[in-house]
Amino acid sequence: MKKTGAQIFIDCLVKEGVDTIFGYPGGAVLTIYDAIYHSSLNHILVRHEQGAVHAADGYAHAADGYARASGKPGVVVVTSGPGATNTVTGIATAAMDSSPLVVFTGQVNTPLIGNDAFQEADIVGITRPCTKNNYLVKDVKDLARIIREAFYLVRTGRPGPVLIDIPKDIQAQSTDYIFPKQVELRGYRPTYEGHPRQIKRCLEMLATAERPVLYIGGGVILSGAAPEIRKLAEAENIPVTMTLMGLGGFPGSHRLSLGMLGMHGTYWANLAVTECDLLIGIGARFDDRVTGKVNEFAPLAKKVHIDIDPTSISKSVKVHFPIVGDAKHVLQQLLADAPRPRAEVAKARQKWLQRIAEWKKDKPLSYRSGKMIKPQAVVEALCRATKGEAIITTEVGQNQMWTALFYEFNHPRQLITSGGLGTMGFGLPAAIGAQAAFPGKTVIDIAGDGSIQMNIQELATAVQHKLPVKVAILNNGFLGMVRQWQKLFYGGRYSHSRMDFSPDFVKLAEAYGATGLRAKRPEEVEPVIAKALKTKGPVIMDFVVEPEEDVSPMVPAGEAINKMILL
Repeated sequence: MKKTGAQIFIDCLVKEGVDTIFGYPGGAVLTIYDAIYHSSLNHILVRHEQGAVHAADGYAHAADGYARASGKPGVVVVTSGPGATNTVTGIATAAMDSSPLVVFTGQVNTPLIGNDAFQEADIVGITRPCTKNNYLVKDVKDLARIIREAFYLVRTGRPGPVLIDIPKDIQAQSTDYIFPKQVELRGYRPTYEGHPRQIKRCLEMLATAERPVLYIGGGVILSGAAPEIRKLAEAENIPVTMTLMGLGGFPGSHRLSLGMLGMHGTYWANLAVTECDLLIGIGARFDDRVTGKVNEFAPLAKKVHIDIDPTSISKSVKVHFPIVGDAKHVLQQLLADAPRPRAEVAKARQKWLQRIAEWKKDKPLSYRSGKMIKPQAVVEALCRATKGEAIITTEVGQNQMWTALFYEFNHPRQLITSGGLGTMGFGLPAAIGAQAAFPGKTVIDIAGDGSIQMNIQELATAVQHKLPVKVAILNNGFLGMVRQWQKLFYGGRYSHSRMDFSPDFVKLAEAYGATGLRAKRPEEVEPVIAKALKTKGPVIMDFVVEPEEDVSPMVPAGEAINKMILL
């Protein structure tokens, strides 16, 4: 059967199980949009394409949020030139955080490529460093195969974004169409099972370790390995610490949970990692925000690193025992033969847990109450009001760290945030994507007054598509994390970090057709949250908080993670 490129595009998406796409039309994708008009796909029209996670962030990252919350690939359609280049920061964010995302960009007609035609950009060249793969479609006969390969790539191995650039004439041309049933990519063979010899060596170390720690990252969530992590931790009585991206991979309320480690990690997690004798890293990258001073990270421990991406192993921290494989598969291999701790080892581990409990009691997460609203108190109140069951997105900065420390995440895919790239403006479009994936769930974006303004126009998207996201702005009148660094390391010189002017967020919400609420005093926090959660549509909650509240603990850049500043 003959079909046009645009019709092949639609048919391939349907066959890949796609039901929702995010986009913004333009001249180079009008043929595709005409096909969308005649399709059953749910299209969410955003207000700006740019990076989906940066200034005036748009649909690309909304799709990224959709992918993270549901586990499905997010799909984005944009036009050529500026439409395509506006997606770059969102693509880079997805690449850093291993988010499955397929981005379709329009391109000028094939004969015009390279001639600086109107709205032409070499988006394939631009995105080569931040995609898992990308394609320029030169023949309509290749389109179905390329789309099939793209979805295969984002779903296998370490997930990541793939971009497909489709010239305008390719969209209109016709060809005989058969949907490819199989994908064959030479040289691409992800390893899922761990090597038996390495599994055996890991088990031998596990049998004798007296002070072990499981250190888990976002790969645990992406692989669906949370149940196996819990089984291993409980069977072996091992405490578990999580990266920012790993929060929810192990229940935060569990007796063995240490919470987050690293630059703003808990006091007890950082000390436990520093003093452990066996550190098993699973689906984590050993990145600089976690390790601090590399040669002082877990200095007493034998280190095991389990990851599906072999290039991530020993990239930052040299490990003793690498295991390349999918986290879920490798953990199942370990669980099949995991020994029960011998009496003396079990006794030593109990002492280890008691020691950690003493650290927790000695330096708990805390803050001083006062006449003004404390941002930590807002996050705690949101957790209580939602019974810890909401999907939470964040912007980037202090709001992100307070969320990580004071909202208790007990489920995978419950926290959606920009980790590796640290992209301001991420939270609102990501919340829109998550709400599109789960219309019946409560979705809250915890934001700062600086970061939210980088993508505030997407509130119109939420209102138009009746996506009842709630936004909690921790409004301190500063670029809070920048101000904190300036206070601690630059002599308190607040160089251009004060937000001297901001809009009235309540009126702004109302102008977009949403509901605006404000709390200025501590006693107003819970009533505002309760009202927001009862409101059917999108809501902005403006919490006017203590302007110079700091995130604590904090590890100065370049220091070991046990050298924490406790404020």
